[in-house]
Amino acid sequence: MKNMIKEAIILAGGFGTRLKEVIGEDIPKPMAPVNDRPFLEYILAYLDKWGVERVIMATGYKHEVIEAYFKDSYKDIGIIYSVEEEPLGTGGAVKKALEYVNGYSAYVINGDTYFDVNMWKLANFHQASEADVCMTLRKVDDVSRYGTVKIDLEGRIEEFNEKGVRTGMGLINGGTYIINRKNFLDLDLPEKFSLEKDYFEKFYKKQRMFGVRCYSFFLDIGIPEDYKEATDAFEGLLI
Repeated sequence: MKNMIKEAIILAGGFGTRLKEVIGEDIPKPMAPVNDRPFLEYILAYLDKWGVERVIMATGYKHEVIEAYFKDSYKDIGIIYSVEEEPLGTGGAVKKALEYVNGYSAYVINGDTYFDVNMWKLANFHQASEADVCMTLRKVDDVSRYGTVKIDLEGRIEEFNEKGVRTGMGLINGGTYIINRKNFLDLDLPEKFSLEKDYFEKFYKKQRMFGVRCYSFFLDIGIPEDYKEATDAFEGLLI
C-alpha cells in the first residue's frame, strides 16, 4: 500500500504563551526542545515514515528560528515556508498554505500535537468517502479541556460542542486532518479566521466532513504539564 497524499501543512505559527515560562521567549512553541531535539522534528520524522514528500510549514512568530534549523529539507521531505506577516488564525494559515499545495488534498497537522495516526488508512477513508475533510478523533477520559465532536454511524460529523460544555469520556478533535484543496479555497473565506470555529463548525452541514476514530499515541504539548511528559514519551524515538 502506498500513500496517495504526498503533501502536508504543519501549523507552526503558535506563540506558545502558556509554555513561555518553561521554554523562554525566543523559541516558537513547535520548536520546544524535547530530548535536545525540537518537537517539530518528531512531527517531520513521523510524516517521513508515512511517505510524505513535501511539507508546507505555516509559520509566523519567530519563523526565522524554524527556517534556520530545518532550511529546505528534512530527510526525504522538501520544505517550503508559508510565512504570516501578521497572525491570520488557524484558518487563515491553512488558506495561505494551501496556495502552495500541488495535489487535490493535503494533510494538515497542528505543530504542537503529536498523534501517531495511520496516514494510509486516513487517506484511504478520505478517498472512499469522497470527503471534503477528514478529521482524526481521539477518545480521552476527560473532555473538559477540549471541544468535543459527535459522528454518525458512517463517520460523518453531526455535532460540535464547545470546550467546557461536556465532561467525562468523549471524542475530541485530534488536530490531524485531510482537507480537499479546491473545495476549501472555493469557499472564499476571509484572510483571517479560525479553522475550528469559522470553517469546521460553520460548514460541517454543508460539506462532506468526516471524523475518523484513532486510538494511537496522542500528546498535545500546549500546556507545561503535558510538555514535560514528552521527554519520556519520545525517548529513543529519533536516531
